[in-house]
Amino acid sequence: MRDQQRTFSYEDALASFPLVRDLTSDAVRQVEAIINRVQSREEMERRREELEEAVETVVQRWASEVVDMGCTVKGLWLVDWDNGDGFYCWKYPEESISHFHSYEDGFAGRVPVN
Repeated sequence: MRDQQRTFSYEDALASFPLVRDLTSDAVRQVEAIINRVQSREEMERRREELEEAVETVVQRWASEVVDMGCTVKGLWLVDWDNGDGFYCWKYPEESISHFHSYEDGFAGRVPVN
């Protein structure tokens, strides 16, 4: 059974897309900044727990902001807009919302929006 979330027309999804894209781009940059500050494999191992927690905080904040918009987060940097028959689907860094999939098929069953 589906969650009782907002349903979007394609136009509604496209209207909300710039904010979703910007939130996602910002979160990706934050995660990259966390990782890029690590100077060596040894430092990565020594700070693994701290780094994982920092990344998880960024990802959770991103997911919360996207869900608050009525969208569905299906994975890391993967967002769906429920249209009542399935989902409009976008994965960072795609240029726009250009795919759809049924509730049953999921990401693997994506087809172009026409």
